[in-house]
This record gives sequence, structure tokens and C-alpha cells, in this order.
Amino acid sequence: MEKSRILVVDDDPKLLHLVREILTASGFDILTTRNGEDAIEMCALEKPDLVLLDLILTDSMDGYQVARRIREFSEIPIIMLTARAREPDILRGFEVGADDYITKPFNARELLARIQAVLKRAAGGTVTGAEVSCGELHLDLARRRVRVAGREVKLTPTEYRLLHELAVHLNRVLTHEQLLTAVWGSEYQGDIDYLRAYIYNLRKKIETDPETPQLILRCPGVGYMLACPEKGEPSGC
Repeated sequence: MEKSRILVVDDDPKLLHLVREILTASGFDILTTRNGEDAIEMCALEKPDLVLLDLILTDSMDGYQVARRIREFSEIPIIMLTARAREPDILRGFEVGADDYITKPFNARELLARIQAVLKRAAGGTVTGAEVSCGELHLDLARRRVRVAGREVKLTPTEYRLLHELAVHLNRVLTHEQLLTAVWGSEYQGDIDYLRAYIYNLRKKIETDPETPQLILRCPGVGYMLACPEKGEPSGC
């Protein structure tokens, strides 16, 4: 089986060495850089399977800028790896296209589990040949494409998995635990704030007015549904 290739971008040479040791021992091929511009070029030329990206880098670019630039040409999974643990920093990471967020300090087991989970989500299959339409929202599940009012919407792999899970259960409420388990894995069952952050970003991409959502509805204390009245009466909320 071909090894997954991971690009690690961090300004700390000691951490780069540590992460390289952990990931190499676990069977990954590793690329490293301390520079944001180099990271963007390596993503374009080397096409790694995943990027571990720090927010503080050696050049004038920060991790947010690097992630935004990568998202202009690639849907490669990105995991932010940083000491910044405040909610606004995490939300901003998701907004620029991150698929996960690991705060320092971290342990090797957590790092490997998060990487495997993100790689699995990125490679996850869909329902072949299926399509879901709701108003101006259209999902082509076979091609993993999302359009709103005819305009293609770019989602991160994790955002897509979340929307896919809601779409294949159209008009049905999925609990927080069901969504977290289906999209992220059973180890994320208690991370409701994590789910809320992704719902927030997904609404910004597919809703006409994200502040007054008409598609992704919240059922307080229970979960969320993708509501489509023309396909039947929404239930469970």
C-alpha cells in the first residue's frame, strides 16, 4: 500500500524534528518547511495527502494566509497545529479552510488519531449516482460537488462530509452525537462546540442569509437537520 505523504509546516525546528520522528515511525512519508511561501509551492508541486500547518511561520505569511492560498487551488486536508487555543482563533482557522485544529502541547497518540481521522474523511466514499436537491441547493454525491443557485461552492473535505450526512437524512433531525460520530468519529461525541463551528461555516457558504438559516436548522438541545419542505414535512424537531 502506498504511504500517505504529509507536509509539516512549523517555525520550530525542534517540533519539526519531533513530528517527523512520530509520523515516520507510523509509516508516513514526511515533507517539512518553516516557510509559508515554500509550503504553498510544495503543496502545488508535491501534492501531499495532508498538511500540518502552524500559525506562526518564519516569513511574512501566517498559517491563516497559507491555508487561504492553498484553498485557492487544492482541497487537500489541512490540520492547524498551534499554541493558540482561543475560540476566535479556532473559528478563523475553520473559516480559511482548515479541517481540524490541534493545540500545543499535544501527545503523539492524539496527533496520529487526528491525522488518521482526517485522511479517512477525505477519502470517504459517497452514494454512487445519487443527487440531492433542496431549493437552490444541489448536491451531486457521486462527484462530490455542491452548487447553490447554479454556482459551485468549494467545501473542505470535512464540511462536505457534514453536509453529505445531513443531505442523505433530508428533513430528519440528527443528534449532535450522531453527526459527530458519523463525520469525525466516536472519540468526538462530546465536542458539540466543534460541531457548532462547522455548522456556522457551512451556513456561510450555502445559506442566502446565514444569520437567518433556512436550510440547516438547529433543534435546540438535540441537533441539526437539512430542511427541505418541498420534499416533505421536516420531522423530529
